[in-house]
Amino acid sequence: MSATPAPARRARRYDPGRRDRLVDTTLDVVAEQGVAAATHRAIARAADVPLGSLTYHFGSLTDLLAAAFTRHVDTVAARFDERMRAAPDRAAALESLVEHLTGDLLGSQRDLVLAVELYVAAARNPALRAVTQDWMSRSRRSLERHLDPVTAREVDALVEGLVLHSALSTGPMTADQIRSALHRLAG
Repeated sequence: MSATPAPARRARRYDPGRRDRLVDTTLDVVAEQGVAAATHRAIARAADVPLGSLTYHFGSLTDLLAAAFTRHVDTVAARFDERMRAAPDRAAALESLVEHLTGDLLGSQRDLVLAVELYVAAARNPALRAVTQDWMSRSRRSLERHLDPVTAREVDALVEGLVLHSALSTGPMTADQIRSALHRLAG
């Protein structure tokens, strides 16, 4: 009996940044096509990796989405906390909040879409709801540098509403209107 030679193995590509690239690519796919289109195949294709790489690095698509949205939240929350930390007083903090809203959250169509996609996905998926809960907690802690906890929660809810309003409205609020609303609530 002659032994059948084993099939040639494909050389493994050394790719130490693959996990991070998959997370970044997931954000790109979500921003361009939405969470519903962010399938294993679509992400693998966009990242130019074998389909099995996703399941190697992430136990499920939900795990990958949670990692991607957590990366997005970490970036936005860190910028916001830095703004609040740098504000010397309440008035400056409210102005920094206007800048955060108009610049960080609403100034980039990509970031606005990612926020809305996260909100919608979190409404149905408890793992993603944990990401939004973390984001809200971090935002409130940042706001509490200058506001009492009750006002911080109310302002945070206003911010969330303004993000959704801006994404859906054909006439979103201007910076001056946002400033006025914030001053009425927390000024």
